[in-house]
Amino acid sequence: MRILLVEDDPSLASGIRLALKPEHYTVDHLADGTAALNALHGDEPFNAVILDLGLPGLDGMRVLESARRRGNRVPVLVLTARDAVDDRIAGLDAGADDYLVKPFEVAELKARLRALLRRSQGQASPVLECRDIRLDPSTLDVSYRGRPVALSRREFTLLHEFMSHPGRVFTRDTLTRLVYGWEADVESNAIEVHVHHLRRKLFPDLIRTVRGIGYVLDEAGAP
Repeated sequence: MRILLVEDDPSLASGIRLALKPEHYTVDHLADGTAALNALHGDEPFNAVILDLGLPGLDGMRVLESARRRGNRVPVLVLTARDAVDDRIAGLDAGADDYLVKPFEVAELKARLRALLRRSQGQASPVLECRDIRLDPSTLDVSYRGRPVALSRREFTLLHEFMSHPGRVFTRDTLTRLVYGWEADVESNAIEVHVHHLRRKLFPDLIRTVRGIGYVLDEAGAP
């Protein structure tokens, strides 16, 4: 899952990124509202946004309102020190999906983010199951026909994305940004290598190549 973190406090942003990395999230960080709005108005494939309200350049509330006016439906978890009831109501009415008041426990942030992502995908349970594969994002466990399968962080992220959207054709560029975010120095064949490893560790026709476009995990079919 690719997360956009918009937070101008460098120590808090660093702490959140460090806390989310073991959960296999790809976290891109911006520190001002104007840059965040530009990212949300573009074609970046974010799965969720963690948004501070007290931002330089452009207030987080205005970022949220503008994104919603433009039809951007990405799930947004608001972080703020504004703990008055009226402030929370204003944030929710502006389009926030959840609200977390600073200071907060990292464990609660993770739990709220997991719940937010589940709701956005119409999932009552965090566990994903497809073609005898079982993936549990809360424990980071993957199994195939009951047999545990060890995946790297990038492989897990890629498989999670495919299993969250079976039947969707992903371009290589989209997958690269979902798995690596704005990270520099990504090898041009990185996605092909990860797909190869997933096929080898699970089964060969798990992920189908769509020539000239990218890849898709077909929900139907037997390995």
